[in-house]
Amino acid sequence: MGNSQSRITAPPGFDRWLVPPCALAVHLCIGMAYGFSVFWLPLSRALGGSACTRLTEALTSTACDWRVSDLVWVYTLFFVVLGLAAATWGGWVERIGPRRAGLVAAACWCGGIAVGALGVFLHQLWLLWLGAGVLGGIGLGIGYITPVSTLIKWFPDRRGLATGMAIMGFGGGAMVGSPAADRLMAAFAGPNEMGVWQAMLALAGVYALFMTAGALGFRLPAPGWAPPGKAEIAAGGRFVPLGVATRTPQFWLVWCVLLLNVSASIGIIGLASPMVQEIFGGRLFGETVRFANFTNNHKAAAAAAGAGFVGFISLFNIAGRFFWASLSDRIGRKAMYVAILALGAACYGIVLPNALSGPVAAALPLFVAVFALLASMYGGGFAAVPAWLADLFGTKQVGAIHGRLLTAWSTAGVLGPLLVAYSRDARLAAGAERETVYGPIFLMLAGLLTLGLVAALLVRPVAADKWVEDADARPALPATIGTAVPAAWGPRLAVWGAVLAPLAWGGWFTVQKAIVLLAQ
Repeated sequence: MGNSQSRITAPPGFDRWLVPPCALAVHLCIGMAYGFSVFWLPLSRALGGSACTRLTEALTSTACDWRVSDLVWVYTLFFVVLGLAAATWGGWVERIGPRRAGLVAAACWCGGIAVGALGVFLHQLWLLWLGAGVLGGIGLGIGYITPVSTLIKWFPDRRGLATGMAIMGFGGGAMVGSPAADRLMAAFAGPNEMGVWQAMLALAGVYALFMTAGALGFRLPAPGWAPPGKAEIAAGGRFVPLGVATRTPQFWLVWCVLLLNVSASIGIIGLASPMVQEIFGGRLFGETVRFANFTNNHKAAAAAAGAGFVGFISLFNIAGRFFWASLSDRIGRKAMYVAILALGAACYGIVLPNALSGPVAAALPLFVAVFALLASMYGGGFAAVPAWLADLFGTKQVGAIHGRLLTAWSTAGVLGPLLVAYSRDARLAAGAERETVYGPIFLMLAGLLTLGLVAALLVRPVAADKWVEDADARPALPATIGTAVPAAWGPRLAVWGAVLAPLAWGGWFTVQKAIVLLAQ
């Protein structure tokens, strides 16, 4: 074990429940990547003039307003660079340890947002792309895998629970960051100022504090450490090396499962608000008017209901990351993926008749419930995959293997939205009514989940000859086995409160949005 890791090896008696809040602190900050759309509309009217007509013009001109289509490239860059960064530096993260990797992630993510703020201040789109999208995306990739890898080592007996706790924070980042950004922009706004670059700088400063505290709080279990009373799952032992693991059929089957599950969800979740407005029209606010006949008042009421729908399913996305990953500890990772992929395909089948039959379709509550369940399984699929990799390949290099696997996320982040957007546009161009445009899309997404189900069923344990012994591992110390560590309730309450308080604050605002829809 290198010196950098030796220095952060936990002493005997260390309370492992102090580590998950550190992981949550990092993931809550980088999870704001999902919430960056809060800046698009203000930025699209920052100058109050005419919009740029071409992307090439928008990249360098300081005289025209950026279009939303120019800005969403930042979102695409986030997740493409995330996967590439995780794949490139995953092995390095395992070598230098979580503390240094966490500090690098904080520097890249917060520094990227700060550079992006400079791009907004100078009205240079290329600088916003480079700062937030590329440099921030590198911070996303390193910051995403570092806490997950660390928690898997501390919770070998509850791998699903551990990864669910961390990745729940990533899903909740936008729930906290978006309302915070709204209020910051309002505070900094002026007669000729949208307050965007100031809000971005303020967020970068707060995130730097949280991520630095989280990184400095990381510890690693000593080689041979085992949870109390569970010497049979002591840290270390046998593992499949990174270079071998990424050449196995199991790795590529899990890669396909993640690709197909994300592709079948991310595109439709991105269109959640317009989708529910177009399918249900005035029934969102107690009237029978169709979407095509909306007045301005109707549009405002439908937009509020659409925001409520997005808020409602986002809560299930977050909760699903914890629920499904924890459930996988009980029923097994493969069984969990088979369940969510089969159930997801069936869910699209349930809403398919509604999407095809137009405005006289079944009740809105059924539609909302189905998409809440779909969102929970989308989140659960993310959260359980690191634990599945640890089951298949061991924990020694799981962070690096997980980093390589996240290229499936990058691919799905482009493929899913493109499939859904182009299918929708093609249907509208062919003259389809907006109420029925989503039927073929749901069929296509059900097909993707079915293919993912086949891939999951084909996963088998890795052959014994692929495994090697961990040279750093030592037998667990007898004194650490069967001895429960006294709960350090003071430190526990302090560190957990620091991360749960902002999560609860963001959750309250999300619930308020959801009430608008559920009250109908």
